Amino acid sequence: MEDQKQILEEVFGESSDKEGEGEQQSGDSFDEEQSVNQSEKNPIWERIEEISGLWLYRDFLSLERQSSLLSAIEKEGWFTEASHNQAMRFGDLPAWAIELSESIRKAVWFCDISECGDSSTCDQDKEEVCPLPSDLLWREPLFDQLIVNVYQPGEGICGHVDLMRFEDGIAIVSLESACVMHFTRGEARYLWKHEINRKPGFQIWEGQEICQKKRTSITLRKLCHAKKAKVRERKEKFLLLLSYVDHQSCE
Repeated sequence: MEDQKQILEEVFGESSDKEGEGEQQSGDSFDEEQSVNQSEKNPIWERIEEISGLWLYRDFLSLERQSSLLSAIEKEGWFTEASHNQAMRFGDLPAWAIELSESIRKAVWFCDISECGDSSTCDQDKEEVCPLPSDLLWREPLFDQLIVNVYQPGEGICGHVDLMRFEDGIAIVSLESACVMHFTRGEARYLWKHEINRKPGFQIWEGQEICQKKRTSITLRKLCHAKKAKVRERKEKFLLLLSYVDHQSCE
């Protein structure tokens, strides 16, 4: 246990007793230390059995952290014009995106014991039942490519497979509104074509149509090196992290 504590302190810093002393965060920053809604408990990941490599984490962020994250995105000034609904960044990501990445790393590291065996952490022997294996979880940086999309009611994304120029281990953080993502074939990362069709009649869940609202999507990926783009061991890891207020259906 002492070894585990030392590792965690090296990765995530010391306990919250010392947080905030002599240090003040910018108002534009996304507060990573409080970002994971259940970080002090074991985050509950759901493995989607029908789709190899697909993991779901509901209620990833608290309401306060959702607001903080959306505010940080708004202050970037990417969507000041109505015609702009997508922003893409490569390499050095904004501070809030780096902090969000670390929140995802922490959520995977502290994955629920019901999925990861008899330990509260994902060790190498349990990687088959953890959202990310250690070689992906501890790569640096975890992500270096960012896409932020803002979808108005009725707007979605056509069916596609994420390009091979990106490494395995993709995370999507979905904010503000619920939606149904359709997967059509193969593993989640490399073979499953996926889409979000938000036209009337397509957003049906458990027999009810989801009421469409504005939705903000944050996609985090890692670019491949040229050699790795040709030859790689595929693990097919695709993480969905959901945060929104409710699941209202249309009456």
